Amino acid sequence: MVRVGVSAVASQPAPQPDPVLILGSGLAGYTVARELRKLSSDTPILIVTRDGGEFYSKPALSNAFQTGRLPDQLVTSSAEQMAAQLQARIKTHTTVEQIDTTAQIVYIDGQPQRYRALVLALGADARRPGLQGDGVDAMITVNDLEDYRRLRWQIGVESRIAILGGGLIGCEFANDLRHAGHEVCIIDPAKWLLSRLLPSEAGAEMANALTSLGVQLALGNAPVAVHRAGKGFRLQMADGRELAADYVLSAIGLGPRLELARAAGIAVANGIVTDAYLHTSADNVYALGDCAQVHDLVLPYVMPIMLQARALAQTLAGQPTPVAYPAMPVTIKTSVLPTVVASPLGCSGQWSTALLGRCDKGIADVKAVFHDQHSQLQGFVLMGAATQEKAELLKALPNWR
Repeated sequence: MVRVGVSAVASQPAPQPDPVLILGSGLAGYTVARELRKLSSDTPILIVTRDGGEFYSKPALSNAFQTGRLPDQLVTSSAEQMAAQLQARIKTHTTVEQIDTTAQIVYIDGQPQRYRALVLALGADARRPGLQGDGVDAMITVNDLEDYRRLRWQIGVESRIAILGGGLIGCEFANDLRHAGHEVCIIDPAKWLLSRLLPSEAGAEMANALTSLGVQLALGNAPVAVHRAGKGFRLQMADGRELAADYVLSAIGLGPRLELARAAGIAVANGIVTDAYLHTSADNVYALGDCAQVHDLVLPYVMPIMLQARALAQTLAGQPTPVAYPAMPVTIKTSVLPTVVASPLGCSGQWSTALLGRCDKGIADVKAVFHDQHSQLQGFVLMGAATQEKAELLKALPNWR
């Protein structure tokens, strides 16, 4: 009899499925991961970030002085804590060099990483003005927690700070820094503050409120050069005047991070272009947040990011879901004059502004409404005590998309 031997073959571990790979650990990246985990307990998630991966509220950066919070106190969870909460892998302080959308591979610190779906939550960079002078490289921008740590370390106490830009971030920082005891001057070529969000009458009331704190304004003017002057700076203005400052803070807006997507052949315009499902021009690649152009809009605000993340999580979990935008007001955190803005989108019409009263300091409560040519309410601005009317006015606004 011939005995046939049976050789033992070691069992091989089952191959791990490719993950949903999220590039970015800001509000957009972490929220889509959290929403996806609610829908699927076993989908592998890998989050890759160039920073430390801490979770914090980015909007809090522009009012942390007044609320008395130090940079580390803004952090609510470390990267390790986020990994445990999300049951995800998180790679911090990493560099993404390339995306190969055909092979569905991302090269991270030189190593290939396959993905099932790729989510671009890359965020945006602070824009820097194109100025002349040897002080340009020393201008400060604040766009993340590390930037804010450097700001707190640099400026000390009772410094003279010139803020370039009288938009939302510029006004919030002016309010915050002035409460911290710094001398502040806002410089903007527009004739009134928050000119992209507010009608001129409301912008004038914001100017009145900030000047009541001691904030100086240089409106309708712009710097053309920043020169070093001893330990500080000298700003040369377009009208020939010069302003002195210890520090120059640039707050002229954000530019979506597009280069990684562009190099991969993914369609970009003002942001990474997506359809209503957050899908880009590449198969299995999605984008959301500050870097994304959704419904032809780039909206670097909390509410649209949350709506995008919830819709995308449904899609990644197997239920394709378009993102829909209701009217979404923006809160401007200037404590001297709290303001809520619901901007009209893509329609012609007219603002009507009413002053509802003034306090002892001369600061006004303001209600401005925007009606289109058909007398339909399309937007509003509420300042001071008038912000209490927000909920009622929102009911009358049409959805954005």
